Amino acid sequence: MSQITILLLYLLAALALIMSRLPRFAAQSRAAIAIAFGFMAIGIYLHGQQLFALILPGPGITLSVGSVASMIALELALIAALAAIEPTLRGMSAGMLILAAPAALLMGEAAQLQHQAALAWHVKAHILIALTAYGVLSVGAIVAIYALIQERRLHAARITAANRLFAPLETTEKLLIGVTAAGFAGLTLAIATGLYFVNNLLEQHLAHKFGLSLLAWIIFGVLLAGRFVAGWRGKRAFELYLWGFAALCLAYFGSRVILEQIFDRSWS
Repeated sequence: MSQITILLLYLLAALALIMSRLPRFAAQSRAAIAIAFGFMAIGIYLHGQQLFALILPGPGITLSVGSVASMIALELALIAALAAIEPTLRGMSAGMLILAAPAALLMGEAAQLQHQAALAWHVKAHILIALTAYGVLSVGAIVAIYALIQERRLHAARITAANRLFAPLETTEKLLIGVTAAGFAGLTLAIATGLYFVNNLLEQHLAHKFGLSLLAWIIFGVLLAGRFVAGWRGKRAFELYLWGFAALCLAYFGSRVILEQIFDRSWS
């Protein structure tokens, strides 16, 4: 029941954010914004409380593809709330909340898994850092897709009422670079702690995960260097980001599904 509540809170917050950007609701925009932030705050609190009770029930960590997707949804909602502070980004924030809403329901899968063995604090820290970095970079992928759509609309000179839901492209680019920098820092820390703390990181069943994560790290690093040194912008930067995210996505979800569904092996 609480998962349905979270879904409804996110959707209602998204609706309120959209209303705040439309001229016909200009008189109610302040009330809509207050309602949106209130619903987001309650939804994020309930989502975080329930999710971490499921994945951290004791000395171990209980994970599934569903619970990881739900954790990404939580980070999506958090970044949506922060982005919504900027009025021109409220349309994109609404889209993020709409995507986060159904993913919040997936955390129920974690409760079906058996309790895992106890993990040392540093291994738990590595796993949580890696998942947090993955979640932040997942949000960046959504921003990159949004920016590509926005750029195509500008080149096609499509002027409609929906344009009020799109931030200036420069604002979107700044958000993407900020998310990339935060995710890159988290991924750097995840790789470093993995090499230092996880003894079997380079064993066969984890080698693909590490290799793809390292490839993604290189791509994101090149993107940031290109942005700050050569001023890379626009389609080139957006597409390069998505290539980096594709490698990272394969590192976790692709390899995990292959191991668990084809080879029937557990991997956290």
